[in-house]
Amino acid sequence: MKKSIYILLAFLSIISISCRANSLYFRINQIGYLCDDVKVAVVMSPNEEISQLANSFLIVDVASGSTYKVDSVKITQPWEPMKSCARIYFSSLTTPGEYKLICGNEESSKIKIGNDVYAGMQEVPLCYMRQQRCGYNPSLKDSCHSHDGILVLSGEKDGTYIDVTGGWHDASDYLQYLTTSANATMQMLVAYLSCPEVWQDKFDSNGNNVSNGIADILDEARWGLEWMMKMNPNDTLFLNQIADDRDHRMAVLPKNDKVDYGWGEGKQRPVYPCAGYPYGLMGNLNDSKGLASSVGKFSSSFGLGAIVFSKIDASFAKELRRRSSIAYDVAKANPGACQTAPCTSPYYYEEDNWVDDMELAAVMQYAQSGEGKYIKEAVDYGRQEPVTPWMGADSAHHYQWYPFYNLGHILLSSHAEEKVANEFMRNVRAGLHRVSERGKNNAFYNGIPFIWCSNNLTVALVTQAMAYRANSGDAQYQEMETSMRDWLFGVNPWGKCMIVGMPSNGDFPRDPHSALTNLEKIQVTGGLVDGPVYYNIFKSLKGVHLRNEDRYAMFQNNVVVYHDDYSDYSTNEPTMDGTASTTIFLGILASKAMGNK
Repeated sequence: MKKSIYILLAFLSIISISCRANSLYFRINQIGYLCDDVKVAVVMSPNEEISQLANSFLIVDVASGSTYKVDSVKITQPWEPMKSCARIYFSSLTTPGEYKLICGNEESSKIKIGNDVYAGMQEVPLCYMRQQRCGYNPSLKDSCHSHDGILVLSGEKDGTYIDVTGGWHDASDYLQYLTTSANATMQMLVAYLSCPEVWQDKFDSNGNNVSNGIADILDEARWGLEWMMKMNPNDTLFLNQIADDRDHRMAVLPKNDKVDYGWGEGKQRPVYPCAGYPYGLMGNLNDSKGLASSVGKFSSSFGLGAIVFSKIDASFAKELRRRSSIAYDVAKANPGACQTAPCTSPYYYEEDNWVDDMELAAVMQYAQSGEGKYIKEAVDYGRQEPVTPWMGADSAHHYQWYPFYNLGHILLSSHAEEKVANEFMRNVRAGLHRVSERGKNNAFYNGIPFIWCSNNLTVALVTQAMAYRANSGDAQYQEMETSMRDWLFGVNPWGKCMIVGMPSNGDFPRDPHSALTNLEKIQVTGGLVDGPVYYNIFKSLKGVHLRNEDRYAMFQNNVVVYHDDYSDYSTNEPTMDGTASTTIFLGILASKAMGNK
């Protein structure tokens, strides 16, 4: 009788586990996994049960029905409000195909494995970049902001008209910043040089769907460089910003932007210079202390542009090289960070660091000239900020440490003598280690601080980790690298892909903060949204709210939130610079389909 009771209790226990398993939530990379990836899925449950199911997870081949044991199951700290979370490893499965992760009656969506899963994905962000073009916009087949602009806060030049048409709108508003545009340009140039063979040619220089013999990513980078040249109209004037937060008075298509900045509805917009002192209009001031961060970005972007275009357009490259050298000298003579300008509200990009910009600019001067003095100067700048300060931190101000990825360290380690190269590779590793330590115990291996634009930090981390692994041969951070890549494509608490339209059948943002989507139902394909933020940030920002029911409510907590909702610009607004930064790692991943290691 006692034995029968034990059998009955065991049977009831199995039934209980099976029933509770109906509340499992699987999180997979919805694009897929490369054959040699560290392959991890995350499973969550509102019940405290996954440890009891550790031996019940299997992988099923969708085509053949064959089943395989997973490599291991790691129980992690819970991610509230989920009481139980685990990382499911299946890296030993390297055969291309489609699979599902199952546990009892529960199963994941299809898991794709193959070296071709990212083929073509590198082109998708360029769709959004073309949609963000100012001046002539190929997506809308129309032009906007053709009267830009009028100089302000420029001393005796105040009120002067200057032609600065072109470039990209920064996000879903229509402001334009040198800071983010220069970084976007730099990122796309690096993306091209990293894997030149993967980039397609289907569009011309104006973004129209006509091949012109030049890779589309270079057409887009040149669009940025030509605008930057307008923002540097002579050797002593460097401009930092077009328009200000008065732009936010209306949400319209670019061609219908009728904001009046004082010169008539829809007419000229203000153009702010780079300034080495606090400035702004209408009572709000930034905390600028120098020119080096902005003018250094001019120098490095012009410098790499000169290298890339030297075999495509020699005269264009020659002018870029000249401007790069002059900008470097100006930036060197004016140390300090140059911030964007606030106006009616206290919000601006609070960039505090600048030695990273000068390190990169110095490396670019060396790459163009071969003069050893520039390597020494790059080392001197780089040693002042061995690790980008957000790495390992719990928080930071908006764009406080920018760019989020110090490309200068990687490039310097490639050009410097061995001792110095090893020093800077150790600096890169130190940054990765800090983020790894912060995130290694949670289910998603995520050590990113959830500040505004956290997805941009995520992309920066993935890119830095890939570069470190490729240059050092050290794979100790590969799991974090792939985990953070996978976070962008669905392995996160909300099961959300963070790039609009990727993959086309995935759960990506359908209601982003974009006038194109909101007014015309135009999908902003390729746009990387800001990403999750601390709940306190969400609650503190002016105008942020939800206009629809939160379909992810059961996965929110009082620490971190994400909303696929137009009215939450803090988590669901695509940004131009974040989008451009995805081209580096997507290009490298796409190259795997061509047999690249």
